[in-house]
Formats: sequence, C-alpha cells, structure tokens
Amino acid sequence: MAQQVVGIADCRASRDSSDELVTYALGSCIAVVVYDPVAKVGGMLHFMLPEASGGLGAERPLAMFADTGVPVLIDRVLALGADKRRLIVRAAGGAQVMDPNEVFNIGKRNQLALKKVMWKAGVFVHGEDLGGSVSRTVRLEMAGGRMFIRMPGAPEVEMTSRPARKTA
Repeated sequence: MAQQVVGIADCRASRDSSDELVTYALGSCIAVVVYDPVAKVGGMLHFMLPEASGGLGAERPLAMFADTGVPVLIDRVLALGADKRRLIVRAAGGAQVMDPNEVFNIGKRNQLALKKVMWKAGVFVHGEDLGGSVSRTVRLEMAGGRMFIRMPGAPEVEMTSRPARKTA
C-alpha cells in the first residue's frame, strides 16, 4: 500500500485501491473520511478550526476550517467519480485535550461546525467517534473503504457505519 499522510489543514482524495490515507494525533482537530463503495473513491480531511470567518481564513488553507474544508473534500472525491448520494461519511476527533477547563471549547465547536456543514451539504454522517479527552490516529484503506481508529494505549479498531459513540 502507498501511504499518504494527511497533515493538519490538509485534504487528500484517491481512487487508487493500493492507497492508504492516514492522519495522526487528532486532538481538538477532526478527521472527516468519505468513501463511495461503488466508485471505490475516498478521501480524508484534517481540519483544525470551525470556520474561516473574521478574516482568519483569507490567507490560510481551505482545509484548515470545517466550513471551507468539507466542501473541498466533497468536491475532490466527486471529481474522481464518486456520487454524493453513495458517500459513506465517518468522523473522529474533536477532543478536549489542551483545554481541560473548557475555556475555548475548540473540540466541541469543531463537532458542531461539522454537523452544520454536513447538513448544509446534504450529506449524512454514518459513524463518528467524537469528543472525550484523548487524541486519535485515523486510517482509511482505499481498497474497501475500511476506516480504523487508534487511541494511545489501545489497539487499533475498525469504525463501521453505526450510531454515534462518545469517548470518555
């Protein structure tokens, strides 16, 4: 497999079945993973902030923000042949790791922004592992659209399409 690292404020899409997309150390950031099982096209976004408003986004990568990054991710997979109606969408991250007193609530704000952007895009989130206080690593296998999550001190587990699961 050809591993492609999706960095912070980065977005990648692929239709190569030998590819694997991976992002590391998601704290308050969120990884959004999309996959079309018919076209065998998928992608991953690693965004760090909820929105590009207030002039912050003018000179920043679009993938840095939920409100601009999610549309970029969807556009990229559609350009590779995915169909928006078939997209399986999963998300992980949005933890409260560097703000224990919840002063800024970036993780929670990212979660809310993601839900809003997905609703506006008309895309359903099929599975999520959001919140808590631990970082995560996320991996997408392009061959079959399998998504895996690893947390510190725990084995890697596959995330399937299922109702939301909150992490303590």
